Amino acid sequence: QVQLVESGGGLAQAGDSLKLSCAASGRTFSTYVMTWFRQASGNEREFVASISQRGQTTRYEDSVKGRFTISRDNAKNTVYLQMNSLKPEDTAVYYCAAALVLTTTPNRYDYWGQGTQVTVSS
Repeated sequence: QVQLVESGGGLAQAGDSLKLSCAASGRTFSTYVMTWFRQASGNEREFVASISQRGQTTRYEDSVKGRFTISRDNAKNTVYLQMNSLKPEDTAVYYCAAALVLTTTPNRYDYWGQGTQVTVSS
C-alpha cells in the first residue's frame, strides 16, 4: 500500500522549465524503482524516465534525453523530474509510478499517483 502525490505541473511556454515532484507515503520508498509516465490526449500512456532504488541508474525515453533529469531523495520519500527546454509535444498528464523491478511497461506498475497536467504552448 503506497500512496503517490504529484505536484509541479502547469502551463509553460516552449523553451521554459518545470520541475515535477512526487511524494510517497510509507517506510519502504527506497525499495521501489520510481518512474515517470505521460499520457497525451488521444495517445497511449508512455514511458518518460526511471530511476533505480539507490539512484545509481537512470533511463530516459529518447525524445527527452538531454532535456529531462530524474532524481530522488530517499530521505524525503520524493522523486523529481526536472524538465528543461520544454516543447509543445511534451504536453501531457504526467504520472508517477512505483515498481519493484525496472520496467517501461505501464501495466507492470502497481502504484500510481493522480497525475499532474503539463501544458506547453508554442
